[in-house]
Amino acid sequence: MPANSASSHRAESELRDYRAAFNAAHLAMAVVDRDGYVVAANQAFAGLLGSEPHALVHRCAADLVDLAAEARTWAAYQEVLRGRQARLRCTRRLKHPDGHSLWTEVTLGPVPGTGDVLLSVSDISDRRDLQARLRHLQMHDPVTRLPNRALFFERLSAALEASSYDHGGGTGRIGLCYLDLDGFKAVNDTLGHRVGDRLLTAVAARLTQCADQSGYGRTGGHLVARLGGDEFALLVEDSTGTEQLVDLARSVLAAVQEPFDLAGQRLSVSASIGVVERATDGTSATGLMQAADTTLYWAKADGKARWTLFDPERNAHRMTRQALSSTLRPAVERGEFELEYQPLVDLESGTVRGVEALVRWKHPQFGTLTPNRFIGIAEEDGSIVQLGQWVLKTACRQARRWQIEQPSDAPVFVSVNVAVRQVWDSDLVGDVAEILAETGLAPQLLQLELTESAVMGSAGRPLQALQALSDMGVRIAIDDFGTGYSNLAYLSRLPVSVLKLDGSFVRGFRYDEGTHPNPADETIVEALVQLAHRLGLTVTAECVETPGQAARLRRVGCDTGQGWLYSRAVAPDVIARMIGRQAAEAASAATSPSASAKEKETATATVTATATTTATAGESTPASVSAAAQPDEPAPHPLV
Repeated sequence: MPANSASSHRAESELRDYRAAFNAAHLAMAVVDRDGYVVAANQAFAGLLGSEPHALVHRCAADLVDLAAEARTWAAYQEVLRGRQARLRCTRRLKHPDGHSLWTEVTLGPVPGTGDVLLSVSDISDRRDLQARLRHLQMHDPVTRLPNRALFFERLSAALEASSYDHGGGTGRIGLCYLDLDGFKAVNDTLGHRVGDRLLTAVAARLTQCADQSGYGRTGGHLVARLGGDEFALLVEDSTGTEQLVDLARSVLAAVQEPFDLAGQRLSVSASIGVVERATDGTSATGLMQAADTTLYWAKADGKARWTLFDPERNAHRMTRQALSSTLRPAVERGEFELEYQPLVDLESGTVRGVEALVRWKHPQFGTLTPNRFIGIAEEDGSIVQLGQWVLKTACRQARRWQIEQPSDAPVFVSVNVAVRQVWDSDLVGDVAEILAETGLAPQLLQLELTESAVMGSAGRPLQALQALSDMGVRIAIDDFGTGYSNLAYLSRLPVSVLKLDGSFVRGFRYDEGTHPNPADETIVEALVQLAHRLGLTVTAECVETPGQAARLRRVGCDTGQGWLYSRAVAPDVIARMIGRQAAEAASAATSPSASAKEKETATATVTATATTTATAGESTPASVSAAAQPDEPAPHPLV
């Protein structure tokens, strides 16, 4: 059998070669049988474990390389031994008998032609160290050496996830102090980025010290991180309540406000801090950061150099404001706005001389909204131009309709509020001319109201527009006079025909439960009225609520009054009835010469009071299209 003998000899030679290669290989290897025990191990494998090859035979392979540490890995290992899975690769940290640890990559696969499995182990400690160094560079800020935004969000997400599985082991809460340096840009711009970087490093050291002293540091399981620019965050896991976070914010604020000595430069800075503390249940990383960012914005808006605690009610108001902002412009196109009108009454005769148009938003979700809820938003996003054009056209059309339905020798004028942005961002003069031509309303029956601060600061294009409107015959009124610049010298150079005294002056005329009015208010109002008359201007008093106020205003020479004494803001048909009754009373008085002026005034006041009782209940403070937020109105006078 020479052929069989040669074949057998060749097989034995190959087997010796394989064994020699197996034993001489630098890769640590061992052959494992189907029961999981070592059949053979090479010198590299034994050296990796600090042993000898023969001492490893019949040892449990899983114990040697810690395959039973994880249930998932152990199950996969069993599948490989049974031949149901072709390969397994995992990473394990092994303990050498001399005490040092090493990271290894363990691979198992079948040995062809046998029932055994080849176990190979490669030392990847150097690779792991390099990866760790690279990860540290990737996850830490190069300037301050603090964890960066990526590591912060990784830790935040891990903390929230761990808390959801932790039953009883922690507080189930999480806190965050979100900090921004005030005026840091000025440091960079004036002293350079090198000094700016040194300042950031010094701030980082103080924040870390505050966290360590309070029990929250990098070694204590909590995080101080630089999120970018001059923004820092202190993450408090398992917080015990808002008081804990507030104490931390106070200490941080005090530490940052201490002067910094940087390379001969002594710098003083402050910080604004947003503080959020809440239960982890139902909290997401995105939601927590949004709340912190919002609260930080509040701290800056409230004056900087302070900490502010997250307020759900204030946040709800912000969310409502955002909802209004996103729907305001389409609301004009959908016709969700309507106008109500408040009479302007002649204080001498008691007759209605004009009306002020006040816009209301019939919001499908929030109900009827007064101007202080949305005008500021409209001015910010520019939709005030579109809304203002609608108000102007609607008011002029309504005034013309009253004139046609109730013809008289003295038709009522309509007063429309105008925001200064309408002057800048649109052709206000052209719009007014076009609307007057379209509606047929005489220019003398239109009055445009601008706030005192807007008019007094007018120059260039705004002043030219006001002059052109005045030349056209439109009356210009200064609204809320006495609350802004009050530049009387500048007043004489403006094309203004009406002053509307702010209600704060008029309220001083009121007797409240036996208290006497402030005589200084009457003196101021009387002086303003006399000055206005000397300049050829008429004066309207706002917020007239009692007959006593009206009498005193009439005594000092005020021309017209507006307020709840006469009427709330009402629908157009109520104004129409008011004008109709007034015309009827005037006609009746004209045919009865014996009627005294006092009787005429009383009759007119009665008509006005009767008309105002039909006003909508719960009317809020009269506010113009350009009005800012105002406090709630007091209860109306009993006559109304």
